[in-house]
Amino acid sequence: MLSAPIDRRSFLKAAGLGFAATLVPSGAEALAKTDAVFAAAYMAGAETYGVALLAENGREISRIPLPDRGHDVTHDTNSTHAVVFARRPGTFALVFDTATGKPVKLIESAEDRHFFGHGVFSPDGRLLYIAENDFDNFAGMIGLYDVRSGYGKIGEFPAYGMDTHDIQLMEGGRYLAIANGGIRQHPDTGRAKLNIDHMEPSLVIVDLAHGRVVEKHAMPDDIRQLSTRHMDIDARGRVWFGCQFEGARNRHPQLLGSFRRGEDVRFLDMPEPLLVGFDNYVGSVAVNRAAGLVAISSPKGGQWAAFDVETGQLAHRESIAGVCGLAVDQPGFLRSTENGSFGAARSEIAWDNHISRLG
Repeated sequence: MLSAPIDRRSFLKAAGLGFAATLVPSGAEALAKTDAVFAAAYMAGAETYGVALLAENGREISRIPLPDRGHDVTHDTNSTHAVVFARRPGTFALVFDTATGKPVKLIESAEDRHFFGHGVFSPDGRLLYIAENDFDNFAGMIGLYDVRSGYGKIGEFPAYGMDTHDIQLMEGGRYLAIANGGIRQHPDTGRAKLNIDHMEPSLVIVDLAHGRVVEKHAMPDDIRQLSTRHMDIDARGRVWFGCQFEGARNRHPQLLGSFRRGEDVRFLDMPEPLLVGFDNYVGSVAVNRAAGLVAISSPKGGQWAAFDVETGQLAHRESIAGVCGLAVDQPGFLRSTENGSFGAARSEIAWDNHISRLG
């Protein structure tokens, strides 16, 4: 669920005057000149991982080391805490303070669980929901972590599917939208996909008051190999989701769809030349609510595109090698790549799939 973006003045107010003083000169200069602050996980050289705070022009403000590769970042709008999640099948989530650029808490998964790279804070900031895998039972779970007690795990409920990936709050935090990719994986086999011939992808809505499923949308039999992965929500509450197709290479099913509570799933009908250019892979989804646009990216296809959320018409398309990260940056979107590009800046850093605009 998108929240109001944070500008430099608000960021400094939340961080305190001491934050700028802790930065190296280049980071302090970047913060002084930016209108927005972003966070993204990265890899810098062999086995060097971290999460960075960046200005909208791509200049780094600060870096925080990670024990392994990170994936997505979520933040609490009630505090200066943010969390970066390990890339699946990782076993850590690092809470860090955006005010100081320092780690707060390393959350470790239970022995029979691993994380899927995504999570979200409750609207009041009291709970952190994390997408998890009960790998012995091939069952997705949503872990509940109590922020006030130091991020201790206090419970969990089913994700009503397997290979649980992205999760998004709906309707003011009353419901949770869940993208279950439908692929069986076990840490003993790394990222190997164990059930490609009989995948079970689904989109689920859960009532958070009771942890009960409200709706479950399974993919039709002819596209059961269409893994539902990432999501974002538009100004009218419609959930947009992107997919990755695990079937025959000569097939190109639609990759971007949407749904709302009480309605069926519908796919955006992209023309074939545009669709083929995504190479059956959507790596990130982002909605610009103010502009009425939804964007998707494909590092495999080397392109990203934005569409009007009302009409489905193509608004923009661009070829960029390795593009994946997307974030709202008025009037459009900021992009990052696995080849070192972040907006207009270039470096030797390989940026992971996602960019989070802090707010």
